[in-house]
Amino acid sequence: MIITVFILALLLLGYSIPMRNWFARWGTTSEERSMKMAGDALIAHPTDVSTGAVTIDAPPEDIWPWLIQLGSKRGGFYSYDWLDRLFRFLDRPSATQIIPEFQHLAVGDSIDWGPDKLVVAYLDPNRALAFRYNARGMEWVWQFQLSPVDHRHTRLVDRGTERIPHTLLWWIAMRLMEPAAFIMTRRMMLGVKQRAETLRRSKVLSTKLIGKNGN
Repeated sequence: MIITVFILALLLLGYSIPMRNWFARWGTTSEERSMKMAGDALIAHPTDVSTGAVTIDAPPEDIWPWLIQLGSKRGGFYSYDWLDRLFRFLDRPSATQIIPEFQHLAVGDSIDWGPDKLVVAYLDPNRALAFRYNARGMEWVWQFQLSPVDHRHTRLVDRGTERIPHTLLWWIAMRLMEPAAFIMTRRMMLGVKQRAETLRRSKVLSTKLIGKNGN
């Protein structure tokens, strides 16, 4: 029994150091990891912070519509839909089109996140969006920032900040949830990237066609 516990502790330690570091900084630069984001002040003394980022070949205005329609019974989460539906976070496939009726959010509004609710805590169109969750003994802020690189490219930065009770049970629970959360969030960011770049290409093509017809 003691040997089993010792082996499990070593495996957990091996996971905790390299893998958690990768989960907490996927795709980011050192500046992005250390920069202040709009929702950072919503949780004082967080127990965990993770930041991810991806470059999107599209301007912020082609990315924002996908973020603003996030949610169950809305545009979905653009991740592994079969998993989201299996665990009842989604009731339908994630949208591949912008849905006009879900393009309006304000601070204080809430969106469905499976059986729970996420409350809009901060919103700056085409720049930043933050959701807040406070239930079941956990505080969590999930936020996004759009940072233009040039006229064509944008960095989408995602940050999850949480505060949990300082207990062994919660610590173990978070270590178990982290891999799944990373996998789903990474896929979501790539899903946003794919949709935004497709939207951008369709706009460019439409502009070219209009130009040709005009000539």
